[in-house]
Formats: sequence, structure tokens, C-alpha cells
Amino acid sequence: MSDTDTLSSLSDLAGIAGDVAPETPVFTSNAPLREQQIDKQGRAYATGRRKDAVARVWIKPGSGKVIVNGRDQEVYFARPTLRLVINQPFVVGGREGQYDVIATVKGGGLSGQAGAVKHGIAQALTRYEPALRAAVKAAGFLTRDSRVVERKKYGRAKARRSFQFSKR
Repeated sequence: MSDTDTLSSLSDLAGIAGDVAPETPVFTSNAPLREQQIDKQGRAYATGRRKDAVARVWIKPGSGKVIVNGRDQEVYFARPTLRLVINQPFVVGGREGQYDVIATVKGGGLSGQAGAVKHGIAQALTRYEPALRAAVKAAGFLTRDSRVVERKKYGRAKARRSFQFSKR
């Protein structure tokens, strides 16, 4: 059976159903949109977490400026990959350069902090524009990455590594 046969049989099924118009999308979401959550200054707030890092993030319409702990993102996150991680929610939502971000981050290292800021931006973006929630959620940015460093156990060199064994 070729691809054209499959397509023609699918169109035949749509024709048989009759009540489904070919112009309307078959998969429509009837879920109600969530309410927009904005404070008095016109900002949306969210908390993002990754590893041991916690980020408090505020977004508001602007020119796309990102400030982390009082410094510009190019200064705070010197590696381009970390800046790329931060901008992913805007790229998925098609909102690059439309929102200003102010974030304060504590704990963890730079990679964990970048992930926390990304999580916070994604959460805040869905609170400012609830219509973007489906796209951001499909990309997996609303889920907190729960992987953390395993603790060291007694009688072990590290979390799982044993001390070197000596037969004699």
C-alpha cells in the first residue's frame, strides 16, 4: 500500500463522516485558557528551580533585555550555551526580543542557575500569555528537572564509589 493510497483512504473517511469539515482542524483543544496573572507594575512573576538553584523571575513587555542578579545576561552567563538555554522559552513561543526579564538566582552553579532561569521564564511567560502554555509545555519547559546530586554515604569514597579494595 503506497502513501497516496493511505491519503486517499483518509480523505474518504473524512468524506464518509460528513460532519467534519475539511477546513477545520480535527484536533482542537476545548480546555479553557487560564487567567492572566499580572501584578500592579504589569509584570508576571514565577519561580524556577534546577538542581540546587532557585530563580525568582519577573517578565514584562520590553525590548528583550535580560538582567540576572543586577547584571546583564552577557556578563553573568558568559558562555553562549547558557544564554541560549535562557532564551529557549521565547524562541518556542515566538516572542524573541519582546519581553524584558529581571531575575535573581541563588544556589547551585552557573548551569543549574541557567536552567532555573529558563524554568522561571517559561512559567512567567505562561502566566503573562496563557495562550502560549501549550507550546511551552510541549517543549517540556514547564516541568522542573528534578535531578539533584546524590548525597555521600558513610563507608563510601563518594556517593556510590567504594574505597579501593586490598586483598593483603
